[in-house]
Amino acid sequence: MTTTLRPAEPLQRAADGTRSRHYQVCVNSRPVGAIHLGTSAAFGDATARIVDLRIDEPDRRRGRGTVAALAAEEVARGWGCREIETSVPAGATAALRLFETLGYAPRNRGMEKRLGGTATELPAGSRARPMTPTEFEPWHTRSREEYARMWVERGVPEDTAYARARRDHETLLPQGRTTEGMLFSVLEHEGTRVGTLWLALRDDDAYVFDVEADAAHRGRGHGRTLMLLAERQAIAAGLRVLGLNVHAGNTPAERLYASLGYETTRCTLYKPLL
Repeated sequence: MTTTLRPAEPLQRAADGTRSRHYQVCVNSRPVGAIHLGTSAAFGDATARIVDLRIDEPDRRRGRGTVAALAAEEVARGWGCREIETSVPAGATAALRLFETLGYAPRNRGMEKRLGGTATELPAGSRARPMTPTEFEPWHTRSREEYARMWVERGVPEDTAYARARRDHETLLPQGRTTEGMLFSVLEHEGTRVGTLWLALRDDDAYVFDVEADAAHRGRGHGRTLMLLAERQAIAAGLRVLGLNVHAGNTPAERLYASLGYETTRCTLYKPLL
């Protein structure tokens, strides 16, 4: 039996320049599922995305999904893509195993925590204050640089990583420090600055975009205090869900978030297209 992809629509072009196309997954011309392939708004046309892959129940566990994913990689190569990624919901163990078997590596994962109505007090000697305009500019420059370098270290081409860092920050912070819904805080311990926090207050949840203990003060529990600060700010705004992203290989951060009760919601994986 031969598993192939049959286009279900013409190639689509979105306003942001990304490409997208839906396909039927067929076995000897018989439809057995569907796959949606596109390119990444975040990384550009060089990165393909398997947006969705579904095999009908009667045809599962027969390798159809594996062959469909491999066929999607060939389509992506034809588009000129250098890598392909996908996002798998937490708990979708079969999908996760499929992509890991095909050589996909973890890139990052989304996590979230449901908050109660009462915030934990910060440790004795620790207090938070708003980031000043004088502090914001060097922090912003450094944050964008570190964000780009982080993607480079995880296999993203340098020009693509820096373009994403610039675009993401411009999109998220059109008015810089005064952008509505964004909180920028400095954590001090016994009068000394020890870290920073960037928290977004959204309609239904809060989101940690950046949290960092200053290099000279790491390993002393200030990262945990910064996360407690994020929870306090979210609860004060009437929000009960706090989300964040953690990149693969950042073991200390993963352990910290797990110890605070954060749970994985989605895993993103990627694979170079050689």
